[in-house]
Amino acid sequence: MVNVVGVRFPGSGREYYFDPAGRIYRKDEEVIVETARGMEFGLITMTETAVPEEQIVKPLRKVLRSADAKDRARYEENKAKREQALVQCQEKVDACGLDMKLVDVEYTFDRSKIIFYFTADGRVDFRDLVKDLASVFKTRIELRQIGVRDEAKLMGGIGNCGRGLCCREWMPDFQPVSIKMAKTQNLSLNPTKISGMCGRLMCCLKFENDIYQELGKGMPGIGERIETPEGLAVVMDINILIDKIKCRLIQTETNAEGEEYEKLDSEVLVYGKEDITRLDKRRGKGLQHPPKKSASNGNKKKAAESAEGDEAGKDGKDRERARRSRPPRRREDSHAAGEAKQESQAGSQAGREQAAGNEGGKGDAPHRKRRRHRNRRRKPQEGARPDAGKPERAE
Repeated sequence: MVNVVGVRFPGSGREYYFDPAGRIYRKDEEVIVETARGMEFGLITMTETAVPEEQIVKPLRKVLRSADAKDRARYEENKAKREQALVQCQEKVDACGLDMKLVDVEYTFDRSKIIFYFTADGRVDFRDLVKDLASVFKTRIELRQIGVRDEAKLMGGIGNCGRGLCCREWMPDFQPVSIKMAKTQNLSLNPTKISGMCGRLMCCLKFENDIYQELGKGMPGIGERIETPEGLAVVMDINILIDKIKCRLIQTETNAEGEEYEKLDSEVLVYGKEDITRLDKRRGKGLQHPPKKSASNGNKKKAAESAEGDEAGKDGKDRERARRSRPPRRREDSHAAGEAKQESQAGSQAGREQAAGNEGGKGDAPHRKRRRHRNRRRKPQEGARPDAGKPERAE
């Protein structure tokens, strides 16, 4: 165990441990402490207390002294300079053309460093900006990029409850918040109703999530079947905080065809968690309705014909889609195919002529006969006499 005191800095809800160095400090006493950034002005929030050594972040720094009137005046002077420093930094940001939003500026107590806080969508190259600011303020400059939650913590504001933001007032660190917590608490999933000033999910969803999970153990879900003292029922609504379950009884009726189906009673009954028995944990099972009527023979035939027509139309569409998806034939390929076809036809013609000559046994006689036959049918050329090629008759 180690004896420490708790110190909180202005504008921060987190409490830090420091070594009292054998001195006694009162609560709400202003002190000067040693930090990694140098000397800082703080406020005692916890008097000397023994804490486990595992909770201490080493090295444990010391409280230097109690703050006097001179230290208080210096702290107020540093706060007054913040507005002017913010205006000068904004001018330099506009001159450099950087896409960043300045949020706050902070002077260390000994003025050895000035810290500028800003937000941006991505990474920002502010090396030139740091050089310009160092030439103006003549001290060390630090630019720190923060998120939207940290921005709300630095700026402060009023929450939906009408009180100051928790992150500004007392929260030491941000806790992870998920949309599942809103579902567990049966809240509206409208982002405008469950989001804080920072645009993220409200931190107070985390505060009550543990008690909702504890009280929700054994509670049925909406649409689930349960066993009640009056019989089977379906859950319509639940209220975890007051342990109330609203449900409607299930009634079984018979239709004209003699088939049974289920129907909900109009009366809404209210039970406690201890009064019901869970049967089916699956949500939204609903009621069991009678099966649909079977189709007659004529309807079956029409349905079969319709199915065959749909199948044929589907096959036709598939063939048309396959034809359109084929790559177009290139011109060179078509020309080569035409030449191959002509060569094939010439080869087959020569083969037929050779076979006919061998069968006739007279050499080229059949060929000459066919050639003379073709010559007789050939048309005369232009410019030639009609009786050209005919033997002259002797007078």
